[in-house]
Amino acid sequence: MIQILCVIVMLTASITAVATGAQASVPNRWGFAVVNVTSGIPDPNHQAGSWAPGFNVSVTPGGVGQTFVRFPQIAITGGVVHVTAIAQTAYWCQAQNWGPSGTDLVVAVQCYRYGGAQVFTPYSIVFEQSTGVLPAPEAFGYVHYNGGAIATQFNSAGGVNTVGGGAGVWTVTLPGLGSSGFAGNLQVTAVNPSQPARCKVGAWAPGVGAQAVQVRCHNATNVPLNTGWTLTYQRERAITGAAIPPKNFAYTFDNTPANPGPYVPGPPALNYNSQAGVNTVQTAGLGLRLVTFPRVGVLQDQVQATAYGPGPEFCNLQSLWNTNGGVAIVRNVACYSATTRVDRPSLVTYTSAF
Repeated sequence: MIQILCVIVMLTASITAVATGAQASVPNRWGFAVVNVTSGIPDPNHQAGSWAPGFNVSVTPGGVGQTFVRFPQIAITGGVVHVTAIAQTAYWCQAQNWGPSGTDLVVAVQCYRYGGAQVFTPYSIVFEQSTGVLPAPEAFGYVHYNGGAIATQFNSAGGVNTVGGGAGVWTVTLPGLGSSGFAGNLQVTAVNPSQPARCKVGAWAPGVGAQAVQVRCHNATNVPLNTGWTLTYQRERAITGAAIPPKNFAYTFDNTPANPGPYVPGPPALNYNSQAGVNTVQTAGLGLRLVTFPRVGVLQDQVQATAYGPGPEFCNLQSLWNTNGGVAIVRNVACYSATTRVDRPSLVTYTSAF
C-alpha cells in the first residue's frame, strides 16, 4: 500500500509540473498495450512503443479496478493517454494520471461499471507525445485539459489550441488543422484521479481554418461532470503520432449506426485506410457494430473507440479485435445508455506498430 501511494504522489506531482503549450525540444515518444492482466507482462501481440528492442510493457495492481501501466524507456512529462475498456457489459476505463518514473512512463488507470462500482476489466491503452509540424493534408493535434486549464497540448500546424466552457461541456479549437468538410478522426478519454468520469465527443464542426470539437463528460451515471480529459485529432496520421509513422493504420466514423451494413462511412476523408483498403461497418446486434479494417492488420496493433453525440451514452470494445491475413476486425464496438445497449455513433481508430 505504501508503494502504491508513493506512485500516486509521484504521478500527481509530475502532472502539476507540466508546462502549458506544445512540446518543442524532445523526441516523439509513444507506446500502446492491451492490458489483460493485473500483474506482469500483458499480451505481447498488442504492445509496442518507441523504446529499444528487449523491453516490455508491465503492469502492477493498485486498488480494486486500478492498475499501473509501465511503458519502458519513454519517461517524459506531457503527452496524452487514451483508454478503451474491453468488456461484455457497461464498463469503462479512465486515466487517473501519468508521468515519469526513472526511465519509464507510468500511467494509472481505473475501471468502473455503470453506477460507479470499481472493477477490473481488460482495456486498450495508448500514450503519445509529439513535436514538429506536418505538411497538409496530414494533421495531428491533442489537448490534455486538467479540469481547469490546458495542461499540455500539441498542434502539427504550429497553432495554439484553446478550450472554452466547463461544467461538463467544452469546446476545443484546433487552429490550422481545419478542413473544408469532415476529415480525420477524434478520440476522447476522461482523466480523473478521484472519481468516476466518462468523456466523449459531443459534436464536431470542421472549418477551413480550424477544427472545433465539443467534449462532454459525465459522472458514474448521467450527470454532467467537470473533470479532466484528453482529446486527439488525427488526419492521415496514426493515433500514435510518431515522427516515423507506421505504414499500416486506419480510422472510421460510424455516423449512421442504424444502417445494418456492411456500409462504407462517408465522406471518404472520415474513412481513411493507409493501404487504400475500404473500411466497413455493419451491425452485430442492437448497439453492436462490427468494424473491418482491410489490408492494414499487422501485429502488434492497437484499437481505440470513442462515443459521439450529445447524450450521456458511452462505448467500449465488446472483445479483443482479431488480426489475421492483413485484416483487423473489431468485433464489436458496443455502445450503452446506462446499462442498455443502444445504436449510437462512434469513432474508431486502428494502428499497427509497423
